[in-house]
Amino acid sequence: MRHLLCGIVLSVALLTGRSDAVEKWQGLDEAVVQKIAAEQGRNAREPLVSLEGDLQLFAFLLAGAVGGFMAGYYWRVLLEGKKQSSK
Repeated sequence: MRHLLCGIVLSVALLTGRSDAVEKWQGLDEAVVQKIAAEQGRNAREPLVSLEGDLQLFAFLLAGAVGGFMAGYYWRVLLEGKKQSSK
C-alpha cells in the first residue's frame, strides 16, 4: 500500500511539472537546427517516412532491437572475423 501511494504522489508531481517544462525547453530541432537552417536560407522539408508520435518511437525501438539481436547473434564474427575452415 505504501509503494502504491508513493507511486501516485510521484506520478502526480512529475505530470504537473511537465507543462512548464514544455514551454521553457525547446527541442534541439527548434532551438538549434531550424535556427541555423533559417540563417543559411534553407527551409524545412517533409521527412521521407512520416511517422507521428509514438509510432516513430516504436520504429526506433524495433530497429534497435533488430540491430541488437543481429549484433549479438554475430558477435564472434564481428570481433574475430570469419574463421577459416580447416580441411
